[in-house]
Amino acid sequence: MLTAFLILWPALAALLVLLVKGQSAKKVAFGAALLELVVGVWAWINFNPTLSSPQFLLNEPWVASAGIAFKVGMDGISLLMVLLTVFLVPLIILASFKNDYEKPSSFFALILFMQTGLVGVFTALDAFLFYFFWEVALIPIYFIAALWGGADRIRVTFKFFIYTVFGSLFMLAAFVYLYFQTPGTHSSEEVAFYQLVLDSGTQSWLFWFLFIAFAIKMPVFPFHTWQPDTYTEAPAAGTMLLSGIMLKMGIYGALRWLLPVVPLGVSQWADVALVLAIIGIIYGAIIAIRQHDMKRVVAFSSISHVGLIAAGLFTLNEQGLQGVMIQMLSHGVNVVGLFFIIDIIQRRLGTREIAAMGGITQNAPFMTVCFMVLMLGAVALPLTNGFVGEFLLLMGVFRYEAWMGAVAGITIILGAVYMLRMFQRVMFGEKNEITQAFTDLTFTEKAVLVPLVVMVFWIGLHPNTFLSISEPAILNLLEVIKR
Repeated sequence: MLTAFLILWPALAALLVLLVKGQSAKKVAFGAALLELVVGVWAWINFNPTLSSPQFLLNEPWVASAGIAFKVGMDGISLLMVLLTVFLVPLIILASFKNDYEKPSSFFALILFMQTGLVGVFTALDAFLFYFFWEVALIPIYFIAALWGGADRIRVTFKFFIYTVFGSLFMLAAFVYLYFQTPGTHSSEEVAFYQLVLDSGTQSWLFWFLFIAFAIKMPVFPFHTWQPDTYTEAPAAGTMLLSGIMLKMGIYGALRWLLPVVPLGVSQWADVALVLAIIGIIYGAIIAIRQHDMKRVVAFSSISHVGLIAAGLFTLNEQGLQGVMIQMLSHGVNVVGLFFIIDIIQRRLGTREIAAMGGITQNAPFMTVCFMVLMLGAVALPLTNGFVGEFLLLMGVFRYEAWMGAVAGITIILGAVYMLRMFQRVMFGEKNEITQAFTDLTFTEKAVLVPLVVMVFWIGLHPNTFLSISEPAILNLLEVIKR
């Protein structure tokens, strides 16, 4: 019932928020998200980290005649993603308090509806239930971006929607085929898919059907073209949801449904997938260096960071996959913090253009410290969260193929270039007409950024807090893949 509560409570709370008028809606939404966080922490406390099998199981018939069940639960991989979701959503809601969105009840209800889809994706143990929640998570973010986004929001959001639906159809086709390969009355449960024995030719095309679906969501080069414009045009909360949590759906989907279901297909095409991921690492970083809009710098940096995570996926070794897990947490924390700081600057100055800024640190020392910590986490400075993830990922890629690891390592150098360049030009130098009246963080803004800064150091200094949770599930996954 614990998993079911984590899935259903945000949807029920969203219905309640819809009934609340005016600005009170955000307070109700924040309270509901805090309760979800408390339940998520309770699940963490009661989770047995020595077990590799799913815990807090709920298995009820859904479409019984077709062998489809409402089966949900959490192993270590799922729990980390659920914890990331329940930690970030209340912060994203709180970060939106200062933005006067029209129809606030609808806006905050959509965030909670999206949380239901996200938690559902991370806990589903049935393929069609996973697909259902995959689509549920898409609908709210589409409306958030389309209704509250920037001037070019309609074109950009339509492109994002088409990309995602296109990928989803590939995934659905693969799931339907796999379902009909299960023996007897057929089943769409995760375990049934894992037990299938398919020839290498079949696994080869199934690999591409599933890989395209997940690669679009991450996104991996060359399926990334929807991402920079969508991140730029979406409202701040939408950008934080997309970058901090939603892109993790694609990585998680590959871990849960691609690697263990079609291992022969993965072995055939792993080199190609790794090359695409490495191209994305270099491409995203180089384009980020050339950007003049702060939001687009972080958007392209996300492509680069996710490219390294995707590379770790296909190493099929413990270091690479553990690096994937810890870097998903780190990236979620860092990118949400950076996009929130950009939103603060935009609300105060009315621009995101790097060239128009300078000298902000003289008026905002507290924000400078928060910005610096999150930026250093993003560039993988030792003792920060980004270092642990990138170290494990690069170690995994090196173990797979040394030259790939060497090329992928360039991300650290290029990342330092575009992040330090942005930080220096925005925060240091002389004040100008638009930055001279800049004010430091408010209490609400500190309440968002301080927990994120704490997580940068917690993950960086005590990574085993989280790695120990995912380790049994990762080792079990490797056994399934190499069966």
